[in-house]
Amino acid sequence: MKHWLAALALGFCTQLTLAAEPLSSAPLFAATLANLDDQPTALSRYQGKPLVVNFWARWCGPCKTEIPELIKFRQTHKGKIEVLGIGIEERAESVKDFAKAYEMDYPVFVAKAQGIPLMKALGNSKAGLPYTLFIDRQGKIVQQKMGLLKASDLDAATPALLAE
Repeated sequence: MKHWLAALALGFCTQLTLAAEPLSSAPLFAATLANLDDQPTALSRYQGKPLVVNFWARWCGPCKTEIPELIKFRQTHKGKIEVLGIGIEERAESVKDFAKAYEMDYPVFVAKAQGIPLMKALGNSKAGLPYTLFIDRQGKIVQQKMGLLKASDLDAATPALLAE
């Protein structure tokens, strides 16, 4: 019975959900994170664009598993929806090597000390990974996902991202 309840609880935690209470994307757009060359980059440059923002770490198995889906999604929606990867990591060099090895063709940033506080400010109170936000062009967080992201999750979020 304990295993069944644990599986059920995990199932609820890994669902694509609408934000229960409106979450603000303001902390994301206020952040300046390091790019793969360890140069500061203001995320405000992505404001006004539909976004899939994926928080991940190199040691996270599900994070590695979902990268090909994010790459494919970006290629399908190139110019309409942007994918951003935010590594909960400290060193740009390590993240750069990882991004190259996994052929991550979307913008990737290194959160350093800002990672966990940023995730928490964006609705991930437990700081679990992977964590993905779907933000429309008005900056509204229209959906969020804790856990492994699948193609069906991306497809389900697309209409809300592209809505005028």
